[in-house]
This record gives sequence, structure tokens and C-alpha cells, in this order.
Amino acid sequence: MPLKRRNRINANFSMASMTDIIFLLLIFFMVTSTVVMPNAIPVKLPQASKQTPTKPGMRVTIDKNLRYYVGAGRERDRQVLFRQIVPQLRALAEKDEEMYVALYAEEEISYSEVIKLLSILQENKIKVALATQPIK
Repeated sequence: MPLKRRNRINANFSMASMTDIIFLLLIFFMVTSTVVMPNAIPVKLPQASKQTPTKPGMRVTIDKNLRYYVGAGRERDRQVLFRQIVPQLRALAEKDEEMYVALYAEEEISYSEVIKLLSILQENKIKVALATQPIK
């Protein structure tokens, strides 16, 4: 007498749980990518009473050890020598002539360092905006 199997194995595979995991990962990466701050160099900015909300295309950062960093958009800032600032900015500005540079200078550095950089940027006809903190 031949015995029959009562349980048949179902060969179907449900993708519902896999799509849930994919959507959760997608949401996680979208949220974490918008949280990333483009200016990751910690600089204590001076305070100002008036703020102009703008989004610069490029940025130059001077930290308290007088190291210069150049970056654009969401890319990470690169440390450069003082004489390399203008060529770096020109390379970044090739896309848009109307872009300007946001200057992030540490509060404790000498005023002459900021003026030296501003004069070189002005000689090369590069527009500059100074980044400050609002007065609380």
C-alpha cells in the first residue's frame, strides 16, 4: 500500500518583507544624508546683529591655527595652502559665474589674515560673503 504525503511544500516566495526592508533602508539613508553638515570644520564664528540668508556655492574656512580649507556644495572641504586658494576657487567656479564664496573665519584669528584673503579675492573679482553667528 503506497503512502501519500499529506503536506505539500509551497514553492512560492513572498517579497513583502524584503520590500519593507528596502524602503526602511532607503528612508534611513535619505534622512542621514540631509543631516550631514557641509561645513564640517569646527569654527567659532563672530556674532552679527543682521543676517542675510543665502546659500553660497563655495566656501573658504580659516581655523584658529591659520589653516585654509576650500570646498563647494556638499563636497568635503580640502586643506590648501594660501597661494592655492584662488586656483582652487577658479576651478570650482567654472560652472557658474554668479557664484560667490562664503568666508568662515575663526573669531580669535587676526583681522589682518581676513583682510589679506579678502583683498586677494577682490583682486580676482571673486564675490565674498562673511559668515557670522546671529546675536542671541
